[in-house]
Amino acid sequence: MDVTAATLREVIDVLETAYPPSLAENWDSVGLVAGDPDEPVHKVLLAVDATAAVVDEALEWGAQLLLVHHPLLLRGVDTVGAHTPKGALIHRLIRGGCALFTAHTNADRANPGVSDALAGALGLTGLRPLEAKPEPATDKWVVMVPSDAADTVRAGLFAAGAGALGNYRECCWSTTGTGQFRPVDGADPAIGSVGDLERVPEDRIEVIAPRRSRAAVLAALRDAHPYEEPAFDIIELADLPSDRGLGRVGELPQTRTLREFTADVAAALPATEWGVRGAGDPDRPVRTVAVCGGSGDSFLGLATAQGVDVYVTADLRHHPADEHLRAGGPALVDVAHWASEYPWCAQARDVLDAAFADRDGWQARVSELRTDPWTTAAGAVR
Repeated sequence: MDVTAATLREVIDVLETAYPPSLAENWDSVGLVAGDPDEPVHKVLLAVDATAAVVDEALEWGAQLLLVHHPLLLRGVDTVGAHTPKGALIHRLIRGGCALFTAHTNADRANPGVSDALAGALGLTGLRPLEAKPEPATDKWVVMVPSDAADTVRAGLFAAGAGALGNYRECCWSTTGTGQFRPVDGADPAIGSVGDLERVPEDRIEVIAPRRSRAAVLAALRDAHPYEEPAFDIIELADLPSDRGLGRVGELPQTRTLREFTADVAAALPATEWGVRGAGDPDRPVRTVAVCGGSGDSFLGLATAQGVDVYVTADLRHHPADEHLRAGGPALVDVAHWASEYPWCAQARDVLDAAFADRDGWQARVSELRTDPWTTAAGAVR
C-alpha cells in the first residue's frame, strides 16, 4: 500500500495539539519561523537550540524540518538579512529546503512537556504541576433565536469555534419557549411590524466557547441570526484547575541523601562543563522532588510551599539560593540550562513518531550536539 509523505502542515497540527500555542507566554515567539506548510517532510531533526552546528547537521542529513525548543528570533528584529548571524541561519535553512519550528513556553506548560521529560529522566512518579495553569478561559453563550432558524444559528456558532467539549464537537443544550418584543420607530424587524407586540416561538441555545474566540463567535452569531437585534447573554465561567503548568512535583522510588541524589541527577542528564551542583546538607534525605526545566529560580517560593525535599532547576543565582536556604527552603540541585531541557527532544520525537512512523520515508532523530554555551571549566572543589 502506498503511503504518502507527511506534509509540514500535518506535522505542525500534531505539534500544536501536543504543545498548544495558547499555552505560550505572551512575550514568547513560538510556531513556524520558516518553511512552506504544503511541502513534504521526511526527516525531522530535534534540538534545544538552532545553532550554526545544529543547522549544519540538519542540512547535511537532508532534514526538511528542524524542531527546536529555544526561539531563534525571540526578540523583535527588523531584518533577517544574511549579513546578520541569525538571518544567515534562516537563509541557509530556506536554501536547503529545511523549515524551522519552535515550541518554547508552550512546551514548558504542556502535559506532558519539558518538565515531565526532566522528571521522567530522574525517575519521578505521581507528577503534578509546580505552578498549575488553569484551563483556558471559557464563556457560556445563551442565545435566543426563532425556532425555524435555530439550526442555522447553531451551525454558525459551531463554525466559529463554539460547542467544543473535550473530544466532542457541536455540543449544545436547547429548550423552547416564547420570545416577546415590540419594535419601535427606527426598527427594521425581521418578524412583525413597528408598534405591534410580537410573541414568537424561540429556542434558547446554550454553548460554551473559548474566551479568546469571543469576537469570532459574536460575528458569527450576528451573521447567522435573522433578527436585527438578537438577544444573547455571555457568561464568563469560573477558572478550572488543570494538569498543565510550569514545573512538576513527584516522588522518588526510594529516599536518597542529597549527595546521592545530586550524583543521580548528573548520571541521568547529559554531561556539561557546568556540571550538577547541590546546595544544602549533603546528608539530608530527599524523596519528594520539584523540577523545572530551564531557568527556575522564580519558583523557589513555590517549591517551598509545596513542601518538597529538593528542587531541581537551572541557572540558580547566588543570592536567591542563599536566601532560600537561610529561610529553611528545600535543598537545591542546579543543572545546566541546556541539560535540563534536552530530555524534551526525545519526548517531542516520540510524539511525531506516534503520528507519522508509517508515512513514506519518515525519520525523526534527536541531535546529539551539545548546544550548552559553556565549553570549559576549571577549579572545582573536591
